[in-house]
Amino acid sequence: MSQVQDKVRHLIEGPLEEMGYELVRVSLSGGSRPVLQVMAERRDGAAMTVEDCTGISHTLSLLLDADDPLAGSYALEVSSPGIDRPLTRPKDFERYAGFVVRLETRQPVDGRRRFRGRLKGLKDGIVSVATDDGDAAVPLDAVVKAQLVLTDDLIAAGAPVRRTN
Repeated sequence: MSQVQDKVRHLIEGPLEEMGYELVRVSLSGGSRPVLQVMAERRDGAAMTVEDCTGISHTLSLLLDADDPLAGSYALEVSSPGIDRPLTRPKDFERYAGFVVRLETRQPVDGRRRFRGRLKGLKDGIVSVATDDGDAAVPLDAVVKAQLVLTDDLIAAGAPVRRTN
């Protein structure tokens, strides 16, 4: 994560929690007019609405304008993770065990950088995935990108998956 993304994360995480949301991801992309994407979900497990995103956007705009962590102009985009969501936090790898996932690593793990299969979970910092070639054990700190794959099982389960805690 870049220094700017890390600074934004620290700036907005607390206020989002106070509003009843949990930060999923902060992403900065683009060239001449960067896009700052903030992905959040409701802490109560309910589906995100347009009104949720609008409220978050207004609050974050005020915070970001006051602190100004990005040089120059940028577009702020607030969204929900969606059904084929990225997995960005350790608890995501536990919460979505049983669903098909796509992983990409920084460096090869057992000779490969891309994995696709049924997520078995996370234990002791190792993500376990049942692939067509057998089980893969991928260190969580090696994962640079992870995302649920849209399947009939995922659709049938509904999203977001309700929290049990």
